[in-house]
Amino acid sequence: MINPRYYHTASVLTDGKVLVAGGQHMADYLASTELYDPSTESWTMIGTMSTARSYHTASILANGTVLITGGETIEPIETSELYDPTIGLWTKTGSMKDARYHHTASVLKNGKVLVVGGFYYDDVSTAELYDPSTGLWTYTNSMNDARHLHTASVLANGKVLVAGGSSNDVALNSAELYDPSTGLWIVTGSMNHARYSHTASVLANGKVLVVGGESDDDFLSSVESYDPLIESWTKIRSLNIKRRLHTTSVLTNGKVLVVGGTGDWSYLNSAELYDPSIEVCTDTSNKNTTLVLNNDNVSSLGNRN
Repeated sequence: MINPRYYHTASVLTDGKVLVAGGQHMADYLASTELYDPSTESWTMIGTMSTARSYHTASILANGTVLITGGETIEPIETSELYDPTIGLWTKTGSMKDARYHHTASVLKNGKVLVVGGFYYDDVSTAELYDPSTGLWTYTNSMNDARHLHTASVLANGKVLVAGGSSNDVALNSAELYDPSTGLWIVTGSMNHARYSHTASVLANGKVLVVGGESDDDFLSSVESYDPLIESWTKIRSLNIKRRLHTTSVLTNGKVLVVGGTGDWSYLNSAELYDPSIEVCTDTSNKNTTLVLNNDNVSSLGNRN
């Protein structure tokens, strides 16, 4: 990248390029954004967001634009903005009802974006919906448990699985389902291990793979999967290395690439490959923070080393 950064977002656009937005460098919060072109392996600065931010979210909408929500500078922020790849410009859109960071944003099958939880001087249970057709936010029902540093996964049936996170400085093993057709949250099976700063990946078979993270007293190597058909979790073989704040990417062959993060208070450049068919993780070549491009190549982006 042109500018060193961490706590940023990286989004694969419909044309295969990668948009990197915001983040931090040392004590500075960043509004700068840049574009990676895998065909030329080059980076280009593409202007700045209206608000510097880190710990925000980035979502690819149905029309190909990118929605950036929330995050923090010195304080949590509620603003949102859109990047249009066809003209290369940033524009402001409606602000969220609640300022938040460490939240999740999920694009629903109806095209709306569900923002859930996060942190605003305390853990947040509220959820809200962004309508791209109007640029406005509306509240939907709140979760049963306030949480941040959780995961949110859109299932094949259109429901959203929210799992784990931290609340009142305690790791959660609880999980709940949001039904867009009713706007209601339903408690589902709890994970076997409370965790936050983990990852969740929707596999080709519809199950959700949860990897690593942190509990109240340790980093985790444990892995488990959620089966939406029976709403229960199953332990599977652990990672070779404990890690949190890592990335996971589902490859076109169905395997899951687990990369980087921190483990035992040191930065990791190791990677592991999880094979759902045999439920085993194997070591693979060293990488940094990763993103799987449209051609299934893996791009190594910035980290905090």
